[in-house]
Amino acid sequence: MGRNTSRLWTSQFIVIVVMAFLFFLCLQLLTAGFPAYIMEIKKNPTQAGLMTTVFMGAAILTRPLIGYLIHKVDVKVMSIITLILLALTIGLSYGQTSVSLLLCLRALHGVAFGIITTILSTLATNIIPVKRLGEGIGYYGLATSVGTSVAPMFAISMLQLYSYNLLIILSIVMTVAALVLGFFVKTPKISASADTDKQISFKEYAFDKKALLPCILAMFFTTTLGGVISFMSGLGAEANIGASVSLFFLVMTVMMVVVRPFSGRLYDNLGHKIIIYPAATAGIIGLFLLSITQNTMTLLIAGVMYGFSYGIMTPTLQAIAVGFVEKEKQGTANAMFFSSMDLGIAVGSTGLGVLASLTSYHFIYGFSIISLLVLLLLYTFVFVRDENAKETAL
Repeated sequence: MGRNTSRLWTSQFIVIVVMAFLFFLCLQLLTAGFPAYIMEIKKNPTQAGLMTTVFMGAAILTRPLIGYLIHKVDVKVMSIITLILLALTIGLSYGQTSVSLLLCLRALHGVAFGIITTILSTLATNIIPVKRLGEGIGYYGLATSVGTSVAPMFAISMLQLYSYNLLIILSIVMTVAALVLGFFVKTPKISASADTDKQISFKEYAFDKKALLPCILAMFFTTTLGGVISFMSGLGAEANIGASVSLFFLVMTVMMVVVRPFSGRLYDNLGHKIIIYPAATAGIIGLFLLSITQNTMTLLIAGVMYGFSYGIMTPTLQAIAVGFVEKEKQGTANAMFFSSMDLGIAVGSTGLGVLASLTSYHFIYGFSIISLLVLLLLYTFVFVRDENAKETAL
């Protein structure tokens, strides 16, 4: 699918990137909006948190199955059916106040999220030229990260200024727009041949140990991301700078947009070592600044540093995971990678939330630094050391 040429910005790649942006913006609007809505009408933090937990859990459970099915079925048909069902389930959320019904709908949203994110990322990595894999995944990841980063701002603003129902309508519109674009995607079967189809086992295509380490590293990073997404409003209130929290996300998003193209090219030309260490260091600085922030300036500098880290770390680790496996198992690597990210966010949101209730919001961001230190240690002593040993042997 075009990987033998050096051209990156084909019409197919553009369609997939735009679809990914719309889809992530839609789903993350709901991820931020549902807990806020439940807090507004039920005043119950536990029920509000379940809206995210159920969503993430459903996505994590779905992805191994999709890593297998993506080799067996027409992914274009699968994505179109999934988007139609997603639009319907979002529509059923309109005007609802039943927590049990909304939890069921959130589970279905999570299943759709697990399916579509795996399909789109696999289609993208299949058409990106091999020599521009880092750059291509960087741009694809930029679309998904910007959608994820700006969604909380839009969701909270929409609930404050307008209504929950308008949020639902906007999400349906974006889902339909992604659905229309889906008809323009050309998708030959991902698997190599009919013969390999017969040999596929669920275990083989649901998991690949070659992609495991970068996925574990991604989980440690997104544990900190779970805290950033979930508890910035609490930190703002604690530091009496609540009005500046939205600016943190804006600065973080701008920084990601700036660094993604350059980091992708550096990865392709010089390898991942040259960018992982600066990215992790920037993340540590960003979290430290959040742990001591008492004013808007410190908060914004933290946003710059964390945005730099996030903008480099996640697409680089995804590129490593995808690059480690055979082409026909890129769907497996992508499914594992996104599951590890979701698991990290879920662990961070839950674990740091419990810790915040016992300590403070400032404390949990300082505590989160441990995750990035573990990431660096694993990367250095398992990843880099093993690579150096292999190079020496050659």
